[in-house]
Amino acid sequence: QVQLVESGGGLVQAGGSLRLSCAASGRTFSNYAMGWFRQAPGKEREFVANIRRIGDRTYYADYADSVKGRFTISRDNAKNMAYLQMNNLKPEEAAVYYCAASSRYGSRQLRPEYDYWGQGTQITVSS
Repeated sequence: QVQLVESGGGLVQAGGSLRLSCAASGRTFSNYAMGWFRQAPGKEREFVANIRRIGDRTYYADYADSVKGRFTISRDNAKNMAYLQMNNLKPEEAAVYYCAASSRYGSRQLRPEYDYWGQGTQITVSS
């Protein structure tokens, strides 16, 4: 069982930056791929980024096309933490951002691939 708690949301001006954090419980955090999704009002929850192990100490990060070059996902296994650094935020990126953990194989861009979800943190971007 893994419990996830997001933090770092808030109000930011367009073009600004925020860093989201995801605190995970459990002793096998390093075995899970970690993902970030977001959901705006009236829209489907969509993939933002994931990071997963591809070697002994090598991790691979994957991003939605819309955030490439502006968002960076990272993790600290020693602290059971995942992060999402978001730069140059746009008003249309206002949403609830969710952290998720996956023990499955696959692209990790799809919601069913994730086993555990946090409660989300709200991001508001003013224009």
